Amino acid sequence: MEPFVVAEGRAAPLPAANIDTDVIMPKRFLKGIDRAGLADGVFADLRFGDGGTPQADFILNQPGWRDARFLVVGPNFGCGSSREHAVWGLRQLGVRALIGTSFAGIFFDNCARNGLLAVSMRPEQVERLTRLAADPSRNTFRLDLDAQTVTAAGAAERFEIEGLLKAMLIEGLDAVGATLQAREEIRAFESRHFQACPWLADQGVRR
Repeated sequence: MEPFVVAEGRAAPLPAANIDTDVIMPKRFLKGIDRAGLADGVFADLRFGDGGTPQADFILNQPGWRDARFLVVGPNFGCGSSREHAVWGLRQLGVRALIGTSFAGIFFDNCARNGLLAVSMRPEQVERLTRLAADPSRNTFRLDLDAQTVTAAGAAERFEIEGLLKAMLIEGLDAVGATLQAREEIRAFESRHFQACPWLADQGVRR
């Protein structure tokens, strides 16, 4: 995964509650055998009309919010199905972080596995950032994961994040990569375990 330390760019507001994964990535985009082209599926029914014409009234199609790197979202963002394609598509679209009060559990885990930072903040913080994101003259955000701050219009909002997740994102590690950091401890445990239980090796458990 791409390491996340500091990211800067435009933010766009999507304040509606309960935006589900079928809105983020409609099911017709799940037919491929790989992840190619999923950026086109992100919010497809909101972004595009008949024949693929961009919808001028959708926020991400408007000049002040095109190529947004951050989305300030409403509560329970990412609810619905567990489709990982929603996160893959957001990353392909260039979204680096989501900022909201709450996220659906499986969606939050999918974000963590794929290097998309989902930041949970207090409602009053999200309200302030939503107002700034809605103003194209003040919607440039700077997110510093190490400092755990989102800075916009000269003011910084601090957020909390679990330590292991923070370390994995900064180092660009998925769950497998994080586990392999402890490979020597794992091998030492395996050696001690088979020494204490040699019959397991005799039964072909050890490979």
